[in-house]
Amino acid sequence: MSSSQKLFGRERPLHELLGGGRVADLALWRNKQSSGGVLAAASVIWILFEVMEYNFLTLLCHILITVMLSIFIWANASALLDKAPPKIPDIILSGKAFKEVALAFQVELNKFLSFLHDIATGKDLKLFLMTIAGLWIVSVMGNYFNPLNLLYFGYLCFQTLPALYEQYEDNVDSLAYQGVHDLKKLFKRFDEDVLKKIPRGPVKDKKYN
Repeated sequence: MSSSQKLFGRERPLHELLGGGRVADLALWRNKQSSGGVLAAASVIWILFEVMEYNFLTLLCHILITVMLSIFIWANASALLDKAPPKIPDIILSGKAFKEVALAFQVELNKFLSFLHDIATGKDLKLFLMTIAGLWIVSVMGNYFNPLNLLYFGYLCFQTLPALYEQYEDNVDSLAYQGVHDLKKLFKRFDEDVLKKIPRGPVKDKKYN
């Protein structure tokens, strides 16, 4: 299928369009365990805060209470049962770990900002208009959905639609191409049968003093 028949006329592979990094791997399920784990974690967070209506501070305190009670019971029960107490390693976060996380975040943020810059400069007019339209749709949806629901819905779309499109790419491109072709024919017909038959008054020449 030629690039003109591809969805939105794209020429590059979908993985490359999504950045070609870990984000693209996550969206296209290159590593099913990682993608499934992140999706499950996002679903659990959404259920806790939206369905069960947990407050973040309350949830954090409950988690800490559960962990501390578990360690307390485990440590004291092992003494009563004449067994070795649990060996819990000291939790020490090194500066190197923080630097690696910050560096990874910086790289992904720079890619995202560069992507937005390319759109804003108008290098790809279609992509620019699609981005504007998408942001407007999100702003309208924000009036009817709370931010958590909107974020979760957006993440579900991010982690399902690209993978489904990649799997059924030829079928989707064919249907999209046919749909655009039919719309062009319909508009041409409407233009010939309706718009061109609307009577118009004579065009008067402008007089210049």
